[in-house]
Amino acid sequence: MKKKIKRSYRLAKYIVYKQTLVKPADHFWTFIGAFMGIGIIGFIQKHQFAQTDNVYLIGSFGATAVLIFGSTNSPLAQPRNVLLGHLISAFIGVTCNKLFPNEIWLSSALAVSVSIVCMQITKSMHPPGGATAIIANIGTEKIKNLGYYYVLSPVLSGVLILLLTALIINNLPANRNYPSKK
Repeated sequence: MKKKIKRSYRLAKYIVYKQTLVKPADHFWTFIGAFMGIGIIGFIQKHQFAQTDNVYLIGSFGATAVLIFGSTNSPLAQPRNVLLGHLISAFIGVTCNKLFPNEIWLSSALAVSVSIVCMQITKSMHPPGGATAIIANIGTEKIKNLGYYYVLSPVLSGVLILLLTALIINNLPANRNYPSKK
């Protein structure tokens, strides 16, 4: 019986690990942070671009919000990883698109794989960076036409908005710290 309890505990530990925020107050702050971060980017987009130019609001920001507001202690969610992971991946994504503009399968596969390796080398792993690299290749013509400007806007500007929001919101409650102090 004791062995079964230990095994169940280990299984539960793998499923709900220490980086998962499970207190109701954490859910509240996660919601507020994600809503504010993505909301600010969307608000800027609405007032700076036409409704059809979804340039500021790229999909990888949603995944970043999950990490920086929902898993604040994860190494993948730390500011250095968020910033470098997105910037490295955006730069590589644009470069691959310029090298192979008519071969989306090749430019996308190359962009993601090279981005992962570069994030590993620089110790800045941030999984949404892979999406940032792909978006540079499969995004609308408006995104592709940005060229290397894509790295600055929407990527850098959006990441800075998300990080600033995370630094404020995640440090309001006493039990949350961002960046992690581990």
